[in-house]
Amino acid sequence: MTAADLIDAVRDDQQTELSRLGSSKTLYADTRGEMEPDVVLAAAAAREGAAHATFDAWSEDVDDDAAALFADAAAETAQRRDSIDADPVDRTPAMHDVLDDLDGTVERLGGFVGWTLVDKKVKEQYTGFFTGQADPQTASTFRSAGSDVEALRDSAADLLDAVCDGDADWDAAEAAAVDVVATAYDEYFETLEDLGVNPKPVC
Repeated sequence: MTAADLIDAVRDDQQTELSRLGSSKTLYADTRGEMEPDVVLAAAAAREGAAHATFDAWSEDVDDDAAALFADAAAETAQRRDSIDADPVDRTPAMHDVLDDLDGTVERLGGFVGWTLVDKKVKEQYTGFFTGQADPQTASTFRSAGSDVEALRDSAADLLDAVCDGDADWDAAEAAAVDVVATAYDEYFETLEDLGVNPKPVC
């Protein structure tokens, strides 16, 4: 297996989940139904803050290259958190419970890939939301952030190719990625149900 194979496998396994996480209902769940610009920004700041806390803790990974990647991710998420003109809501996305429990470079890189897949979808929704709000500057900021997340995924993929040694490693990395995406989706699903919204698309 290669990292490209792993990413394809996770996307295939979690195709429905990622598709739904890439819908506007994600913002509805994030804001608990209050889809106003300041509430969306507060939710975005909370996501960045949670990511910073996770990746900052990982920045002392035993693998120097992985530690450097996680430090870069921590710095980028902190910068985005601090640049958002809103106080973060006091809420940590459930996928960070999974990420924070990962131990070992291979599992963390796999989980990191899962985080990038979810986070890119969410940032696409932020971009679309602020485009619809006639706020092109904020939309552009989130569009650029999405590109930054993709670049981090590429770096993680390169490291996975370097550190994975055999099927057991690849299986562990893939399982971690799938678990992160699945947990993000479960939270999305349950939150929408609690809000009285059908999480599934209506055809």
